[in-house]
Amino acid sequence: IGATLVSQRIRDAIANGSGFFQHGHTYIGHATACATALAVQQTIEARDLLTRVNVLGEGLKARLNERFAHHPHVGDIRGRGLFQGLELVADRDSKKPFDASLKLHARLKKAAMAEGLMCYPMGGTLDGRQGDHILLAPPFILQESHLDEITAKLGRAIDTTLASL
Repeated sequence: IGATLVSQRIRDAIANGSGFFQHGHTYIGHATACATALAVQQTIEARDLLTRVNVLGEGLKARLNERFAHHPHVGDIRGRGLFQGLELVADRDSKKPFDASLKLHARLKKAAMAEGLMCYPMGGTLDGRQGDHILLAPPFILQESHLDEITAKLGRAIDTTLASL
């Protein structure tokens, strides 16, 4: 069990919002973890992986835009490199979110996993309670052929989820 020190204002915002606080501080500052992080960064630089990520990221974003740019329940597509996100909305024009009680993000996670797609759906995008989004963060070892596969699996997961509402 860990503890995080925050001001009363931050504590109240969390408590009066969703009550959910997601964070990740495992092994922060640990010497072995720092050495590993440095080795990873050196490998990324030596193999010019960021150039590859940017090229593949452009391909992923293009495919996501092709598939979802006019989808009635996708309010926005944004990201950088292979880190891409889609905002899911009840109404595209007004950007009205889905009712939080539907837990769309949880349903979407289940549907994506059934498709064999690892992704990061999350709720509370707008105010800690309302708003759903999904993040994609495929690995650097991704191949060009995987871009179509990711987009197709995400499309089926979203379609299945929305049909279940």
